[in-house]
Amino acid sequence: MSQYSHPYAFLDMVGQELGVSDWVMIDQAKIDEFADATGDHQWLHVDPERAATEMPTGTTIAHGFLVLSLIPGLSYAFFDVDNLAHTINYGLNKVRFTAMVPVDSRVRLRQSLASAEKRPDGSVHLVLDSVIELEGSERPAAVAQTVRLMYPEPIGRRDGS
Repeated sequence: MSQYSHPYAFLDMVGQELGVSDWVMIDQAKIDEFADATGDHQWLHVDPERAATEMPTGTTIAHGFLVLSLIPGLSYAFFDVDNLAHTINYGLNKVRFTAMVPVDSRVRLRQSLASAEKRPDGSVHLVLDSVIELEGSERPAAVAQTVRLMYPEPIGRRDGS
């Protein structure tokens, strides 16, 4: 895991790879839970029998937004910042789903820093190039430019109070 001393450390890291997560399995239970959470029960995600005959993969596939939603959690494996009050997902500049993710596939996140800017309020605005790699595939499952705001801990407030 990479350890960063302060959100401002990213200001000098533009263009660098921040890390690669461990592989994560996308099983049918995870797909079904996402379908339940979002109300997206399209058959190609939740009907293994129909997918076996009608999908080119011969299986169900993960929702694109399920794959996208993995980015924040997967980044925690290599994105540990000291002196950080909080961070928020600020948005997405662009997203492409470039390969289907068949059930029981493994994916991982590779992330690099496209830009970093200190804002007038003291926060750091990061633009991250995020690639969800699909094990065994030449094409990634998804590519996204994600945006994050990091707020440094106020000086003298490092005791958690």
